[in-house]
Amino acid sequence: MKDFHEKYDVFESALEIPEPWYVFHYELAKEENTLHIYIEYRSGAEFPCPNCSKSGCKVHDTLDKDRIWRHLDFWQYRTLLHARMPRVKCESCGKILTVVVDWARPGAGFTLLFDRHVLSLMVEMPVAAVARKVGEHDTRLWRVFHYYVDKAMENMDVSNITHIAMDETSRAKGHKYVTFFIDTDTKRLIFATKGKSADVLQEFCLFIDTKGVPRSQINEFCCDMSPAFISGIEENFPNASITFDKFHVMKMVNEALDQVRRQEQTTQSELKNSRYIWLKNEENLTKKQANKFAKLKDMDLATGRAYRMKISLQKMYSKSYLTSEMYFDEWYNWVIRSQLEPMVQVAKSLKKHKKGILRWFITQMTNGLLEGINSLVQAAKRKARGYRTNDNLIAMAYATVNKLDLISES
Repeated sequence: MKDFHEKYDVFESALEIPEPWYVFHYELAKEENTLHIYIEYRSGAEFPCPNCSKSGCKVHDTLDKDRIWRHLDFWQYRTLLHARMPRVKCESCGKILTVVVDWARPGAGFTLLFDRHVLSLMVEMPVAAVARKVGEHDTRLWRVFHYYVDKAMENMDVSNITHIAMDETSRAKGHKYVTFFIDTDTKRLIFATKGKSADVLQEFCLFIDTKGVPRSQINEFCCDMSPAFISGIEENFPNASITFDKFHVMKMVNEALDQVRRQEQTTQSELKNSRYIWLKNEENLTKKQANKFAKLKDMDLATGRAYRMKISLQKMYSKSYLTSEMYFDEWYNWVIRSQLEPMVQVAKSLKKHKKGILRWFITQMTNGLLEGINSLVQAAKRKARGYRTNDNLIAMAYATVNKLDLISES
């Protein structure tokens, strides 16, 4: 009889099953590669009320159907815990409710230890690989992941936010986007939502409203020159200033420069395969690119003139606030007379947004932070590959960018 109990003691110790629960049986189904462990509560056991937490509630009845949880594997065997669940009647609140067990979340199909194992894998590996490794359907894994990400994000303090950088990233092919909102002071991703229209600002407003943050508290935004972003900010945050991201400014100029190159290469064959030479700064060129650039820059090329305009505008960001407006105006007048149509058009566009461009000299805000975390966003996309719904990508981005300690939440 002693040996009979000892074989169950091993499982009780390993599972850390608390009183009044105990292991009363197990079955090893080798053909299924599964170990079934059966748990029961002791006769006369009392439990706390799941509603009001009053202790000493007596068992009212027991559910007919066992509840089953996936647990960490024992040896090479997939392990399932089974238990008949008692319902208690609380004399304090008068409710009859199913008890809450210590080893799993209410309504969950995994034990807390299995949750923890899944989370440790999902923050490191693509979800498809995790699903194969643990032998569970991906939708069940995503439910676990969303639960703990939501829990961690609910606990995030955003009461002091004042400066926000926002940018969109493509979720998938077909112009499907997610817009991210970053607190530039803490470098945290505090909100994300699908789309890139003005509606995303309304969604952000609803988010901060639920957090009790007054809209007037946010006084600075940094974004690109998207008309939707601009109108959304002006409508929902009329007292906030907008800084146009300098990386986006230079991206626009680089695109215009490349248009000049593509037009000119039809008559100047030397320009073929030189795209990245003009888009890079000279100090970042490879040796091969530097040699080719040295030959091209001495030629009287329209592309070379456009390149010098780009470098000139880039130098503006090293100037002081006092001279920045004069510098920009001189640059604009130079470009507008250049007769290089792509450069003329980009100069006109930048002139319309001059106030927000020069705002950088006051705020120093850029989406460089978003560019810096882009590798983390790309990592989130890889982990969510194959299941990249809006909600899944956003949850993975929250966890990856903010480096959430999901395991401590479990």
